[in-house]
Amino acid sequence: MSTRTALVVRGGWDGHDPVGTTDVFIPVLEDAGFEVSVEDSLEVYADETAMERTDLIVQSWTMGDILVDEMHGLRVAVENGTGLAGWHGGLLDAFRNATDYHHLVGGQFVAHPGDLVEHDVVVRPERADHPVVAGLAPRAHLTTEQYWVQSDPLCDVLMSTTHEVRPGVPWHEPATVPVAWTRRWGAGKVFACTVGHTVADVRHPTIHEVISRGMLWAARDPR
Repeated sequence: MSTRTALVVRGGWDGHDPVGTTDVFIPVLEDAGFEVSVEDSLEVYADETAMERTDLIVQSWTMGDILVDEMHGLRVAVENGTGLAGWHGGLLDAFRNATDYHHLVGGQFVAHPGDLVEHDVVVRPERADHPVVAGLAPRAHLTTEQYWVQSDPLCDVLMSTTHEVRPGVPWHEPATVPVAWTRRWGAGKVFACTVGHTVADVRHPTIHEVISRGMLWAARDPR
């Protein structure tokens, strides 16, 4: 059995600290037996040889643009079995003009009303036995950005949060949106978590555990 490889691709908008947040999880991958490499350019996605030998991509790249050959390489890699995982804007607010990327990931950031707000994230009871969330407390209380995402029906939503009605907001009833989900895409797997605005967020015990498990869930099975 060969050593599995993980590729951390980080860059884009500095406000989400792509280096600091991914550095939190590189030791998790190494402890799980992955050989980890780091790229600060999207060009690697267009490298067919590199993509073929990659078992997991961890992406933290907020906003920016992705070239056609890079997007093609990423999509083909996942369809062929490479896992894709990430959190917050680094996965869900990347490449706003690339609808084929949104199709792959299954969701897209559209707002964080109120900026840093107190809110709960809740494990969906019917998915509480999923390995990414099994055994976790059913609810975690956070003070950070509460993402409002638009997602598609093929996402297996494991955790959610509710945007409550409050004075000054334009919506008229509570809106429950995904926080963490998995999905299968071709032979590959995708994991996404909306929480992760800061290093402190990804160090929160529940969020750290969910992301850690989510990355390992998404990775290609040993070859």
